Amino acid sequence: MPMLDVHIPEGALSQEAEAALMNRITEILIRHEGFDPADPVTRSVSWAFLHRPAAVYVGGAPASAPRYKVVPSVPEGQLDAEARAGVVAEITEAILDAENGAWPRDPGRVWVFPTEIPEGHWGGNGQIRPLASILARLTGDEDRAGALAAERITASRAEHARCP
Repeated sequence: MPMLDVHIPEGALSQEAEAALMNRITEILIRHEGFDPADPVTRSVSWAFLHRPAAVYVGGAPASAPRYKVVPSVPEGQLDAEARAGVVAEITEAILDAENGAWPRDPGRVWVFPTEIPEGHWGGNGQIRPLASILARLTGDEDRAGALAAERITASRAEHARCP
C-alpha cells in the first residue's frame, strides 16, 4: 500500500516518459513491499502524487540539469534494509532511463527518501489502518496477516534499534 511523492521539474521528461516512469516507480515499490505489481487490489491502493517544483536551485543558483526527489512512504515493517536499498537504486535507474539521454546520466541528480510511517499512524478512509488490516486486504488471508504484521514490525524495530 505505497504512497509516492514524486518531484519532477516541468519539461524534464516527455509526457509519455513521465507516465511510464510513474508506473515503473509504482511497480518497483509494490514489488519491494512483497506484492505482485499486476494485482488489481494492490494497484488500487498504490497512489502516486506528481509534484512540479517551480524551480530547483543547487548551491543557490538554478540547476543546470533536472533534479528529482522521490519520497516513497509505506507502513512500518514493509521495507527492510535490503528492500530500501533496492528501492533507492531501482528508482534512480528508472528516472535516468526515463530521461533517455536528454541529460548526462548522473545519479547525483536523483534523491530517494524511503519513509516508514509508524504503526498506528497510517490513515485512510477516515480511520487508522494498522499493518495487519492492510496485509489482510492485500493478501486476502486475515489469519496470516496479523502474524505477518507483527513479524514485520518487530523486525523493523529491531533493525532501527541496531542503527545509530
